[in-house]
Amino acid sequence: MRVFSDMQALGALLTAFIVCAGLGPVVIPALHRLKFGQSIREVGPASHQKKSGTPTMGGVMILAGLAVSVLLWDRLTPVVVIALVLTLGHAVIGFVDDYIKVVKKRNLGLTAKQKFAMQTALALCYIYYVEVHAGPVATLLWIPGTQLIVPAGWAYYVLAFFLLVGTTNAVNLTDGLDGLVSCVSLPVLLTYALIALLAGEADLSLFALAGVGALAGFLVWNHHPAKVFMGDTGSLALGGAVAALALLTHTELLLILLGGVYVCEALSVMIQVAYFRRTGGKRFFRMTPIHHHFELGGWKETKVVAVFTAASVVCCGLSLALLFNYLRG
Repeated sequence: MRVFSDMQALGALLTAFIVCAGLGPVVIPALHRLKFGQSIREVGPASHQKKSGTPTMGGVMILAGLAVSVLLWDRLTPVVVIALVLTLGHAVIGFVDDYIKVVKKRNLGLTAKQKFAMQTALALCYIYYVEVHAGPVATLLWIPGTQLIVPAGWAYYVLAFFLLVGTTNAVNLTDGLDGLVSCVSLPVLLTYALIALLAGEADLSLFALAGVGALAGFLVWNHHPAKVFMGDTGSLALGGAVAALALLTHTELLLILLGGVYVCEALSVMIQVAYFRRTGGKRFFRMTPIHHHFELGGWKETKVVAVFTAASVVCCGLSLALLFNYLRG
């Protein structure tokens, strides 16, 4: 089993951080000049209107930090390559979506069919990896909280597709406040760095650590009040990275708990839509995704971010407890 040195781990973290944070003074003014400003929905919280015009598509900074760090400190093994493909591939989807919204001034961005087609292509890339490099063992599913590992067969590919689509969309929904999705995702990526190491995937662990460094570097510019937003370019890429880590460490079902904040954000939207239709126009929450519900309830933006980050830490801790219990058994 390959392990990495403390120097490699620190190098991956610091390189991604320095590259991402260092790009701020270059990328942010460039986005201003290109007029890549965020358009704020009128139906959103009134306090958010002052954010209108803040540069978006800052996710390119995260991707640059991640890519440079991986190339310098990691090995391009099949597992790392597919993680990069799923991350960068979703970044392309997000970039096109951002470009249509911001530059072409079409608020809806890509159509549902276009997104579905592109996400399907990425899911097929993962299926190709499983068939060529991983083999049947990759389709075994661990049931968290038990010692059971069950063969999923062809159903695994269906699960993988929905995990990719669901995670990327849930992470995208979480990106609604200054620094929120970055802060929530830092403990998730740190946890996956440990899980990958325990699974004997040191190269994948370095990939996760590079993601941690890139997110921390982005927070230099994205903390409240944000000077740049990651846009769909960053949030879909981040979702792709988290989904890739879940798939490649064989913790697909554990992601439901580990990414509990993402799940709650997505469920709040689904509940709101279903309740609205069922009751003929009534709302279950003040506004969704659920972080807006708390905002409209009087919480400051920074409080929402702090509480949701704490919730993410708790979810990660509980997930590790389940994993360690399985490993001891």
